Amino acid sequence: MGKKKLRPLMLVGTGSDVGKSVIATAFCRIFLQDGYQPAPFKAQNMALNSYATPEGLEIGRAQATQAEAAGIPCHTDMNPLLLKPTSDKVCQVVLNGKPVGNQSAQSYFRKEGREIFRQAVHDAFDRLVSRYNPIVMEGAGSISEINLRDVDLVNLPMARHAGAAVILVADIDRGGVFASVYGSIQLLTPEERPLIRGILINKFRGDIRLFESGVRMLEELCGIPVVGIVPYYKDIYIEEEDSVSLETKQVQAAHGKVNIAVVLLRHLSNFTDFQALEQDPRVHLYYTNNTKEIEKADIVLLPGSKNTIGDLYELRHNGVAQSIVRAHKAGATVVGICGGYQMMGREVCDPKQVEGNIERLPGLGLLPVTTEMEGEKVTRQVRFRFLPALEEQFCSGYEIHMGNTVPLPDVSVSPLNQRSDGEADGYFASPKCFGTYIHGILDNAAVINYLLRPYVDKLTDVPFDFQSFKEEQYDKLADHVRSHVDMPLIYGMMQPAVK
Repeated sequence: MGKKKLRPLMLVGTGSDVGKSVIATAFCRIFLQDGYQPAPFKAQNMALNSYATPEGLEIGRAQATQAEAAGIPCHTDMNPLLLKPTSDKVCQVVLNGKPVGNQSAQSYFRKEGREIFRQAVHDAFDRLVSRYNPIVMEGAGSISEINLRDVDLVNLPMARHAGAAVILVADIDRGGVFASVYGSIQLLTPEERPLIRGILINKFRGDIRLFESGVRMLEELCGIPVVGIVPYYKDIYIEEEDSVSLETKQVQAAHGKVNIAVVLLRHLSNFTDFQALEQDPRVHLYYTNNTKEIEKADIVLLPGSKNTIGDLYELRHNGVAQSIVRAHKAGATVVGICGGYQMMGREVCDPKQVEGNIERLPGLGLLPVTTEMEGEKVTRQVRFRFLPALEEQFCSGYEIHMGNTVPLPDVSVSPLNQRSDGEADGYFASPKCFGTYIHGILDNAAVINYLLRPYVDKLTDVPFDFQSFKEEQYDKLADHVRSHVDMPLIYGMMQPAVK
């Protein structure tokens, strides 16, 4: 007999980056531990970090992570609307997993045509709620962007459609938590305020007992219970929503480990490709566009980009392109993934101006391949054999790219991978120079061990099981949040309305 049907739980915020995504991930795992079949949902997500579903469609990586915590495959219904910035003012709009064009912010947020998007996200939620229980929903940014109230389809209007119990998440580490919570609630309309059923204080540092009077004050001010105070943590690893924190990982090379530099691009996407390496005890990984730090690295990784030609142009002008080539000539391994693979070739061509008005740009010349940008996006999950002549076991990953890369006419084919459908992927020039379109390739132990093999004299630690590590982190996060929130109170809020 299945569990009793619960109302959806929705986490909204006083602002961006208050920790909604991670808290939602925690509740996905908590409900799974408690015997439910939860699923995540975010109507609209803006992020360069995306993921391919088993059906070969595209969603925000945060919802894929939440689905993994919930123990289920990800699906576009969990994030029906994804906005991928291509510049400061323009986004690619991905609807139900497929790109439907680029729009400026002014165009996207206009009232005309808005109901088409609203109906699409409602339909996605309705399909999801028929299959899972409960739905863990996530809002976007602040709930009190009053200038966008009429066109909002991700926060309280979505909560109203779903009949969700809404918890307002505030980041106390930023300061101003009383003003942000009280102000957020006061700026809501009288019809919206009753939707907020609880307040969750996130990222608390210090002795929680000292904030007991603060809890009483907040509850008296707002007339809403504080459901928990979640302490800041440093010993739990969960994927972050976007790449805003990467610059804090610009650290210098270390002794006694394999030093890996990820080139920090302006339009860097899918930085999660490197998170297994970040946790590998054999590795010291850092993100940088400093030419000296790149040349100190044992391995240089060129990541994906939402604007390959724009980022390649910048690398050629700021000296980073030359430093990557110098590092390789001095013995460093250079590997490119997706846009980084394209940059490693002889040239990148964009005759249809898919990415901008530059129709051709020379690449780094490290691989004898050429790339032509195309309007049709490839999105799919893949199983593949890495270096098929050497490795027999299948690995897994996913592709999200626009463009086709082929060897130069006078060069023999030298694929890095063979997909399970028989098609080749990537180019292998040498054990220290190769590229691929497959995101997540570095989540596979066989690939990481091959990558580190030339530096075995530095290695003392045993190989690292990233999947087991992630499962352990989801459980640690769930335990952390569960021990600092009032779960009976939250379950009480989620009881269905009495008919």
